[in-house]
Amino acid sequence: MRDGAEVASLWKLGGLTWRELGRRVWVDVYRSDLFTRAAALSYYFLLALFPLLLFLTTVLGYFAEAGTELRRNLLGYLARVAPRSAAALISTTVDEISRNADGGKLSLGLLAALWFASQGMGAVAETLNASYGVRESRPLWRTSLVSIGLTVALAVLIISALALVLYGGEIGEAAAGRYDLGDAFTSVWSVIQWPIVLAFVLLAFGLIYYYAPDLRHQKWYWITPGSLAGVALWLLVSCLFRLYLRYFDRYTVTYGSLGAVIILLLWFYLTGAAILVGGKVNAEIEHAAAEHGAPDAKLPGEKNPS
Repeated sequence: MRDGAEVASLWKLGGLTWRELGRRVWVDVYRSDLFTRAAALSYYFLLALFPLLLFLTTVLGYFAEAGTELRRNLLGYLARVAPRSAAALISTTVDEISRNADGGKLSLGLLAALWFASQGMGAVAETLNASYGVRESRPLWRTSLVSIGLTVALAVLIISALALVLYGGEIGEAAAGRYDLGDAFTSVWSVIQWPIVLAFVLLAFGLIYYYAPDLRHQKWYWITPGSLAGVALWLLVSCLFRLYLRYFDRYTVTYGSLGAVIILLLWFYLTGAAILVGGKVNAEIEHAAAEHGAPDAKLPGEKNPS
């Protein structure tokens, strides 16, 4: 058995092999209600999506009319990530709600998006608490602030990542021109912008796993095994879901005009499951490290190290 000091880091996997860690996560997911909680998350994601789009398109309405390059690029990128039917539904809805955009809808959209997204973050916190075997003991005002803070931080990170995806080339060219960095910088930037995008997404997952659960004396990691697993799983299930819909799309036959909504909900469900599984990975590593005697690790049900 390894000494506790040797497994203190999350990257030591708590003294487990990747196979042992995978088995423990699978057993815990199977025994828990993770997928039920992922379904609840998909509900909150759906409720937050269209108010957020209302807010974004209202903002865009002050600077750009429908059909501009910014909107085409944003929806085009979404179409590459989300299932085709879901992306088409979102695009249609964006066009509809942006026709009568005004200041009142801007405020309403922002508040509604922030409220529903923070409620979804609260559901994530509850599931992560269950993964660590702890009960929420923070006062309501504090959990609300944490949820809203995480929602705002994630929105900034995701928008920053999207900006790099959509306009990374233009940003690199502008920086090279302003500081006279030459073509070499532009070439290097075209490569390193993608690791930066990935870093933004990993940081978003890391913030969730660090601040959402009600734990004490957590050690901060910029990248954790759980965030890597969550992002990789999300990308994998999104690609597989797109392939399935491309060759076996029967939702329109079964649900008619609601088919696109069902597909969007399913994609949100898979997204929520990926986030929660990543949290399970970190929790199992923490528990295994405590079992091996790591001084700062916590056993199931503990908020503070033993």
